[in-house]
Amino acid sequence: MELPIAARHEKSAGESYLHVLHALMLRDMRTRFGASLWGYAVIVLWPCVHVFMLIAIYTFQKLAAPLGDNRALFFATGAVPVLVFQYISREVMKSVIMNRPLTYYPQVKLFDVVLSRILVEIVTGFLALIVVVSVLVAIGTNPIPTEPFTAMCGYLAAILLGIGIGTINVAIIGFFPGWMIGYALFSIILYISSGVMFLPSYMPDKIYYWMKYNPALQCAEWVRSAYYPYAGIQVDGLYVVMFALTSATIGLLLIKTVVSKMNG
Repeated sequence: MELPIAARHEKSAGESYLHVLHALMLRDMRTRFGASLWGYAVIVLWPCVHVFMLIAIYTFQKLAAPLGDNRALFFATGAVPVLVFQYISREVMKSVIMNRPLTYYPQVKLFDVVLSRILVEIVTGFLALIVVVSVLVAIGTNPIPTEPFTAMCGYLAAILLGIGIGTINVAIIGFFPGWMIGYALFSIILYISSGVMFLPSYMPDKIYYWMKYNPALQCAEWVRSAYYPYAGIQVDGLYVVMFALTSATIGLLLIKTVVSKMNG
């Protein structure tokens, strides 16, 4: 039985779009990481290097973990969600500058370039998570949280937040290319204030109240609350998700203006 012409056309259009998206993802990975898997491996392994540098610093200075008795677990639960958020938001922003010539082809839209980069970064983020968990197991640390569902929700919230801020960054650099440097500097401040190296809930209430408006901090606390439920960490998950969705909506709306400006 043959499909109707409209159905065949719709299927063909869908397959063509998937082929375009697949080609963009492959090109993105080869352009950024080279033909070798080693270039991609460096990006995946960087969160591990970051986490264990923090552990080495605290071990060398003979400082105890701010919570619990395992330095590796404490830093990993805070650093991984924050780094995943920052990587996605930064790399999605860079996708437009790196792949702008592709938008001159009628089959490729700016949204396709952004979407392909988002998919690549999501895969990279999950691979990095697997590597961090594997290394924790290798050094004798139990990486299984007390509340696995809570930990996964926090990690997914970090990914969603990275996508939302990343789309806004795409729109901003369409008008102000210098924002790439500005966001790099802003990311440093954001990282320091997100509670990777300390426990924000131990801060004075007046300071902690304002720190909670940082959604990246809430993502780190969301994941940590799954590992340290006895710490009484309070997370406003709805705020994080709504912040991410609102950012993504605003970013996508602004991208339409950016498209007309860039291609006008």
